[in-house]
Amino acid sequence: MQFDCNPEAEEAEFFAAIEYLKGFQLIDCEYVVNKLLKTKPILAEGAQGSMLDIDYGSYPFVTSSSTACAGACIGLGVAPSEIGHVYGIFKAYCTRVGSGPFPTELFDETGEKLRKIGNEFGAVTGRPRRCGWLDLVALKYAVMISGVTDLIMMKSDCLDSFETIKVCTSYKVDGQETDQVPFDTYADIEPVYTEFKGWNADLTGCRSENELPAEFRNYISFMENYLGVPIKIISLGPDRDATIIR
Repeated sequence: MQFDCNPEAEEAEFFAAIEYLKGFQLIDCEYVVNKLLKTKPILAEGAQGSMLDIDYGSYPFVTSSSTACAGACIGLGVAPSEIGHVYGIFKAYCTRVGSGPFPTELFDETGEKLRKIGNEFGAVTGRPRRCGWLDLVALKYAVMISGVTDLIMMKSDCLDSFETIKVCTSYKVDGQETDQVPFDTYADIEPVYTEFKGWNADLTGCRSENELPAEFRNYISFMENYLGVPIKIISLGPDRDATIIR
């Protein structure tokens, strides 16, 4: 097997990269971060979803790191006691990229509608994301694993035109109903849904909680009661001001 190689050019690029890296200030981040915590709050953003956590996700369909709140302690070198509020961010419906279990995945026109309205396509590859109804069983599991104190709901407006909205509130696993995520990734899971009447209104123009339709407020209240955690922020569109802080 032959391939073209120019050692001189490769060497020059390598050493140029070294010189670039020398421009960075190298620090002992554990000391710097913990010193800063004494005078100001620090916001740490996690990467990827809870169900992709290497330890508590749907193994083997996971990433290579901890995506739960505990990952912030490991990644930054801070103690668990330093964690204050834990904000859990979720969409008003579910998506997944690639393989792995997805109990509420929709293969019909409803799933396609969610995909188009939510623009659920890979930013780089353009690959369609798998879409389905919101899975409260999985969300409650994520809340438990990360100790979520406040929830942030995104893309609420994507459900504006649905006559009926469903949320998964339990599973039937091998015929037995449960409200827990099974440890067996390959278990036969059938979602059990609770249905809600859609609000059939454009939420993007709402700027206060009082402007939200009663059907939408009932939907929010149901989720808060089920999850045991308040939904503090609701996003109603792509614009920055289309956000309600409750």
